Amino acid sequence: MDNPAHRSPSVTSDLATDELLLPLELSIELAELFRALADPTRSRIVYALVHQDLTTSGLATLLGMNPPTISQHLRLLRTLRIVKPRREGQLVYYSLDDDHIRLLITLSLNHLREQSGA
Repeated sequence: MDNPAHRSPSVTSDLATDELLLPLELSIELAELFRALADPTRSRIVYALVHQDLTTSGLATLLGMNPPTISQHLRLLRTLRIVKPRREGQLVYYSLDDDHIRLLITLSLNHLREQSGA
């Protein structure tokens, strides 16, 4: 028996096809963003930066890792515009690139906590 509730919606329904498809370049950038955040060390770096701007050394101490390893992670996060540096004298502080990243992390964590019942 054919149940209309289980039928796939037609692509030509209410939305035009180009409204349903994410442009290829944007889909690649989105995948790169989530791939970067999929690494546990990078997700911990970003989570720390949700709360406070930190130097490479501060992040290394916090995460119990060496500064060169943290620098490698920060380089990728900078390239993807997830974090940004700010120089104060000889120190370089890292912060989230903008409030969209903070919102993405906050919403993702809320989603995970709701799923786990925490």
